[in-house]
Amino acid sequence: MVGMSTAIASYIDHTLLKPEASREDILKVCAEAAEYGFKSVCVNPLWVGTVRTALKGSGVLTCSVIGFPLGATTTEVKVFEARGALQDGADEIDMVIDIAAARRGDRDALVRDIAAVADEVHTGNGILKVIIETALLTDEQKVLACEAAVEAGADFVKTSTGFNGGGATVEDVALMRKTVGPDLGVKASGGVRSREDAQAMIDAGATRIGASSGIAIVKGGNAASDY
Repeated sequence: MVGMSTAIASYIDHTLLKPEASREDILKVCAEAAEYGFKSVCVNPLWVGTVRTALKGSGVLTCSVIGFPLGATTTEVKVFEARGALQDGADEIDMVIDIAAARRGDRDALVRDIAAVADEVHTGNGILKVIIETALLTDEQKVLACEAAVEAGADFVKTSTGFNGGGATVEDVALMRKTVGPDLGVKASGGVRSREDAQAMIDAGATRIGASSGIAIVKGGNAASDY
């Protein structure tokens, strides 16, 4: 069990992915992350340079998303996006898979897509998290996507974008952990709004929590909304 605020804070990717977010909004999230000791700040690629500069010396990582939120861009575009985010200062990349490939059971297409991005990210000394968008998949498809992520060399699997009809559940996190084994990271994201939510995900096997409600989680409150 994670009992201390400082411990649970180290699981949290403090997230602001709203398209209307302003520079002031981004800087506020960065200040909060530094104050509370969150693991990273996760933003759209537009803001990576701003976040990197704002977090300098804080120990908080810079995270960005690619192929977001639909996963429906080509692999070449995802690789290009990842390269740009890394050059701007991202430490971690959260990519959305080709969801249609997962739904039709095309493991080879999934592996190719993820592996190309993984190669780019690892060349840039980054960490790759793979968003499988659990709300749009059956359990069988979730397992397929997680297995493809492992085969392709991802560092984490992640439940959700938070933008496509559902977020993390304890059941999905447990299934993902069972599928990927003990060594790969599992990130629960979407709808994690309270300390209790976060602890349940960690108990189910999550090693990272993506949330815009990080302060409420650390303080033991309950936030009204996610992203």
